[in-house]
Amino acid sequence: MTQTLAELRETLRRIEGDGHQRRPALPFGVAAIDARLAGEGLRLDALHEVAAATPRHGDDASATLFMAGIAARAWGPVLWVMRRRDLFAPGLYQAGLAPERLLYVEAHDDSELLAVMEEGLRHRGLGAVIGECKRAGLAATRRLQLAAEGGRTIALLLKRHAQGGADPLGQPSAALTRWRIASAPSAPLPHEGLGRACWHLDLARQKGGEPFQILVEACDETGRLALPARMAIGSAQTHRSRSATGG
Repeated sequence: MTQTLAELRETLRRIEGDGHQRRPALPFGVAAIDARLAGEGLRLDALHEVAAATPRHGDDASATLFMAGIAARAWGPVLWVMRRRDLFAPGLYQAGLAPERLLYVEAHDDSELLAVMEEGLRHRGLGAVIGECKRAGLAATRRLQLAAEGGRTIALLLKRHAQGGADPLGQPSAALTRWRIASAPSAPLPHEGLGRACWHLDLARQKGGEPFQILVEACDETGRLALPARMAIGSAQTHRSRSATGG
């Protein structure tokens, strides 16, 4: 692990700040989501946890691309720490995360992975730090949260399903938000072909706010989500109705 951290420090020293002003939160750009988040977006100097709703590959891929879309909308280089080499670069690119922004680190175990994440967060020169692990206790997530505080680097931790079927989000955590992501059928098209992928987002917990669930269209090439057409129409009609009645 010592060699891994030394190599990471050397890489991070070559990354210079780009003059961006720190923002308190990163909005999704979807009013139906941002309005229900305590900070009207994901707080940047904080840890957020993500898990696939089931161990199925479709849900796991959806959770991974959900994080990629968030990182794509962050401001700079992205450190992605993994345990296994299963990332599909073209898929990340389609979610808006360009390969030239990515720094990959392969960790030997969860302990090393969490240590590398912490090192990246303390560097302050990254837009996002992402890690994938099976176990991260309360003490470990507190360390990540403390490392992120005061900076402008968002921390995203993918909690993978372990053998035995235990809930990846079942353990206590210091994360500000905890999400479950599931793949959903895409909207039918009037012609042959596949529509834009859809996801069920389940915000299981957020500090200072209520949990909620929502169906969205998956990230586009800029990392942005969208409401399915029928939901977007209903949301706009509700907004107009409230405006007309002064609500």
